[in-house]
Amino acid sequence: MVKVLILRAPGTNCDVETKYAFQVAGAGKVDVVHINGLLELSGLLDDYQILCLPGGFSYGDDIGAGSVMASKLSRNLGEIFRRFCDAGKLILGICNGFQVLLKSGLLLPDGVGGSLATLAWNESAIYTDRWVRLRVDAKTECVFLNGLSELYLPIAHGEGRFVPCEKAEVLPMLDAAGQLALRYNEKDNPNGSVADVAGVCDASGKIFGLMPHPERFLDIFQHPHWTRIIEQVSKNKNEQNYRGDGFAIFQNALSYFE
Repeated sequence: MVKVLILRAPGTNCDVETKYAFQVAGAGKVDVVHINGLLELSGLLDDYQILCLPGGFSYGDDIGAGSVMASKLSRNLGEIFRRFCDAGKLILGICNGFQVLLKSGLLLPDGVGGSLATLAWNESAIYTDRWVRLRVDAKTECVFLNGLSELYLPIAHGEGRFVPCEKAEVLPMLDAAGQLALRYNEKDNPNGSVADVAGVCDASGKIFGLMPHPERFLDIFQHPHWTRIIEQVSKNKNEQNYRGDGFAIFQNALSYFE
């Protein structure tokens, strides 16, 4: 039985949908825990195989998206997270969760307590909410993207522009390692992300962060044009065909432990 812990904080607002996503994908147990609960009972995380940081506006994003929660994690829970990863378990960060993972240095550590990349304000300087087409890097070992090549998912963010640090070798290094796992189609980059990056994974492929929201496209009826394609889908009575593109990401996470 795969157990999932969803870590929330003040301002998190996608925890319920993310819990549902893991449940319909087949998780044995899904718990939503406030960050203060994990700070008080650090051993709690040992009981789970998957940790997810969902979307929202943790601590209001008052000093930068995900910055406060990232500081809390790196200062107080960094060692616990590393132990979790060393045990071969999975971590997923969605939107604000991706911002937290990057800014805490847990996803792309630079070796000196920082991060090799960050997520900055959209090039447009406005909050953007729409659907985007994505492609999976063929080289990636990301567990969550196993068997996937293209995705169509919604985004909703103001600070989603992927920016690597200024060292010239960082972007080619991450690219060669398959860590730039998910990219916007070249003509569908909504925020000006460098190299069209929409999601990245760590070197092991077990920690993954992405700006799009897979929990918001679990079945065909959440598609913006579902009425136009439902007849075609209905001709095949395989229930899997009613699944949205985001469903596979949660299913892959659970399948990893089977």
